[in-house]
Amino acid sequence: MLSSTLYALAYTAALGLAQDIITDDTVFYGQSPPVYPSPKGTGTGDWASAYAQARALVSQLSREEKVNLTGGVDAHSSCSGTIPAIPRVNFPGLCLSDAGNGPRTTNFVSSWPAGISVGASWNRELAHERAVGMGGEFRTKGVNVALGPVVGPLGRIASGGRNWEGFSNDPYLCGALAYQTVQGIQSTGVITSTKHFIANEQETNRNPEDNVTAVSSNIDDKTMHELYLWPFQDAVKAGTGNIMCSYNRVNNSYGCANSKTLNGLLKTELGFQGFVVSDWGAQHAGVATALAGMDMVMPSGSPLWAGNLTEAVNNGSVSEARLDDMATRILATWYKMNQNASFPTTGVGMPYDLAAAHERVIATSPSNKDVLVQSAIESHVLLKNTNGALPLRSPRLISLFGYSAKSFSAYTPGAKGWNDGSEAAAQEHMQIAPDGTLISGGGSGANQPAYVSSPFEALSLRAYEDGSSLWWDFESGDPAVDQSSDACIVVGNAFAAEGWDRLGLHDDFTDALITNVAGKCNNTIVVFHNAGARLVDRFVDHPNVTALLFAHLPGQDAGRALVSILYGEVSPSGKLPYSVPRNESDLGALANATAPDGVYALFPQSDFAEGVGIDYRGLDARNVTPRYEFGFGLSYAAFAYSDLAVSAVDGADLARYPSGEVVAGGQEDLWDPLVRVSATLRNEGPVTAAEVAQLYVGIPDGDAGAPPRQLRGFVKPVLQAGAETVVRFELTRRDLSVWDVAAQKWALPSGEFRVWVGGSSRDLPLAGTLTI
Repeated sequence: MLSSTLYALAYTAALGLAQDIITDDTVFYGQSPPVYPSPKGTGTGDWASAYAQARALVSQLSREEKVNLTGGVDAHSSCSGTIPAIPRVNFPGLCLSDAGNGPRTTNFVSSWPAGISVGASWNRELAHERAVGMGGEFRTKGVNVALGPVVGPLGRIASGGRNWEGFSNDPYLCGALAYQTVQGIQSTGVITSTKHFIANEQETNRNPEDNVTAVSSNIDDKTMHELYLWPFQDAVKAGTGNIMCSYNRVNNSYGCANSKTLNGLLKTELGFQGFVVSDWGAQHAGVATALAGMDMVMPSGSPLWAGNLTEAVNNGSVSEARLDDMATRILATWYKMNQNASFPTTGVGMPYDLAAAHERVIATSPSNKDVLVQSAIESHVLLKNTNGALPLRSPRLISLFGYSAKSFSAYTPGAKGWNDGSEAAAQEHMQIAPDGTLISGGGSGANQPAYVSSPFEALSLRAYEDGSSLWWDFESGDPAVDQSSDACIVVGNAFAAEGWDRLGLHDDFTDALITNVAGKCNNTIVVFHNAGARLVDRFVDHPNVTALLFAHLPGQDAGRALVSILYGEVSPSGKLPYSVPRNESDLGALANATAPDGVYALFPQSDFAEGVGIDYRGLDARNVTPRYEFGFGLSYAAFAYSDLAVSAVDGADLARYPSGEVVAGGQEDLWDPLVRVSATLRNEGPVTAAEVAQLYVGIPDGDAGAPPRQLRGFVKPVLQAGAETVVRFELTRRDLSVWDVAAQKWALPSGEFRVWVGGSSRDLPLAGTLTI
């Protein structure tokens, strides 16, 4: 693939206009290879019965009824999108609703910890339990399709406005947690919509505006497979029923009209059996999107589909077979989740107006309480803890400061930000949300709290229980400090929202607040509710800043979780799902989004020239030391690693290429285990605690751009003080392979593989090798 720069040079040179702005997108034609026709769903594996039922039903439908399945309609509900019912065949229609972190725009649901918090937990089992709880709430509300999880953006751009909705910018960690989320939600009979496919890595220019097109993510084939497609592959393997195509262009072809990504990568290479829905308003062509592999458009079939799609089939522009496949994929997914046999009335708990009379549908459940709190606890990552600052030891007086320590001022239907996560945000774009505890990021990925436990509320309750005292100031940037304070806690945040990228990775007000408090208090504990990486170098080395916690976006139990950690009721066990650089310059071009510029003023181009070198992969390759590395997190315990063992699986097929059939997720033998790794983990600390043991692999790629090491395994055992366990990992063919662009297959290299096990990407005390 020629880069966009070379295409532009060729174009402008031909016209003799080296500096003229490109005004015609024909210059970019051919950058995304055409892949036609759109593959028919085959009903492979456990999809067979659902496809048989769907084909039988589709055979009974008129052409207009099949078209009606493919486009949203206006409905008197708060469902994000609605597919109309077909009463004569007992199809009740579909409610599609936001989002990947729990239901929104309704009542009697929970504010679950966000995707970034799940990433910080590094806990597969907990991710699954959270997903089951969220799925139960969606189901009770009559939501057929939950619009999540998010695995794109992956997190290429550190300031990305929607990074917080996903799990991690490492594809392995992101994919592993997406797998659990898909399986957990779908175990309740709710369809997951894994999004946004693909390379939707910035909010800036995500949509066309005025005469400027959406940004194009220009990616080579190897990078696409080894980074951005990887977590989608895990989601398809897990059985996700829906994939949402994205706003951006990919190699200058819109995501919902890109036949290479939809027909080629998703439906052919990954064997995806479900249906593809557009992001809301992401359709920019009619016939082209149908032929490229999109199956459903939201929020409305009009103006490009609906009657126009019927006309396109009538005149042969779109074949009847393609329309049948669209309808079959949609109905097969409905059958696969058993929604035909047992499901609440469509959208029953999604009233159009909560301020008007409506049926009360309570989706919260006592069975979810422990999962909500534990997910919030494991959202926290302890980054600094000096002088035994934490846990607190029977403090008599705590001084509490910072705007994120209290609940936001208003939370009623129709109040500012009530249903989009910006309850605490300012009216204008800011780096912080100054009006209260940040429990979620902003936009369609937000959720609705049943209540909010703020740090102030939780610390007040603890003071009541202990008979201790509390001072507070949530407004001043330079508050007075009682010198009798045992500890001063400063709670700030870092806000991010859909529709715009963050304005930076730190803010001057909060940095000054922290240093001002630290100048008056020799035990200053800093807590951030952060929707992404947050720089800390301006204050973290201050001798009076004794502890630092990244709470991420813990949901409605933010305060309760924080206090349980502060007082040592539990040991923190979260780990960073991204790296924290010392400053933006460490990230180079990946600190901020690409803007329209120069000849690309009308066609913004984001060249993914770094290849796979994002986050720790790029920092390691460039030998840049971050402030806190990927996978880092402290505990109240101490852990020792020993006894590394690496061995090949007896009888494993070590052929260069896989040979298995394509099933949902790709060739089936990609998941065959080839190598087993084990190590002994011992808790040498004084308390029971969990540790994330991490496995990294150095693959002999022969490619100069290959990362020195890549995450390829993690486990999180809980160990009592003095206890030890053997942690075990399996490395599959896929884990050890690289994408062969020429062969268009995953290739298992020959040579020496390096293996490391430890507590973070740069704390790897155990090292070994294996030769294939």
